[in-house]
Amino acid sequence: MGDIVVYVTVSDPDGLDVPSIAAVAALDDDLRRGMYAYARRARRPVTRDEAAAAVGISRKLAAFHLDKLVTAGLLRFGFAAGPVVKVGRRPKVYEPVDEAIQVQLPARRHEILAGILIEAVLAEGSGETARDAVRRVAGERGHAAGEEERARIRPGRLGVERALTVAEGVLRRYGFEPSRDARTCVRLRNCPFHPLAAEAPELVCGINQAFLAGFLTGVRAGNVEAALVPGAAECCVELRQAR
Repeated sequence: MGDIVVYVTVSDPDGLDVPSIAAVAALDDDLRRGMYAYARRARRPVTRDEAAAAVGISRKLAAFHLDKLVTAGLLRFGFAAGPVVKVGRRPKVYEPVDEAIQVQLPARRHEILAGILIEAVLAEGSGETARDAVRRVAGERGHAAGEEERARIRPGRLGVERALTVAEGVLRRYGFEPSRDARTCVRLRNCPFHPLAAEAPELVCGINQAFLAGFLTGVRAGNVEAALVPGAAECCVELRQAR
């Protein structure tokens, strides 16, 4: 079973990714893990008979477990091409889904960081340093996220406390674990870019701040700022009333 690697990303204990957790839970069974591994190795749709033979069980029991894997979102099913075995029916076949499943606690979102870095390398402007390009791209992505959230919730004019509440909802989905320490200040209890932030704190924290500042601009929360807080035990940025 060593060829199975399943990651599940959970953004926050308040917003658990239930489908991903269910998918991982479905593999907490030797027979299902065996059939899932067999389906991945096969590189083609497999029948119930083939899956049953792979793990040494009956076709009926294999059908039960295969359908559980379909329900969990790990496999999809179809019907085999070729002659109809029974009137009006073709053999049911199964193959792995293409989507990756990730679960991590606490949340890690390295794909966001990677996407920013790749775009910055590809879109670095003339006379622009690599660091400036990275911060610019981070700000643009944050701004787009803020505009998207504003269009989704249509909040109207945002005061400080309402703006922080809106930001908390989005940051929770990103895995920052926001905490309202005061009416006009939100601390971020988790860094989704750890441990990379520990290896290059100036770079990664700068990206983080630029992204969050861009988000605030995009959601039109001009009365809130994303401030670097050096030496903080959690995320290096806090959101607070603009000074």
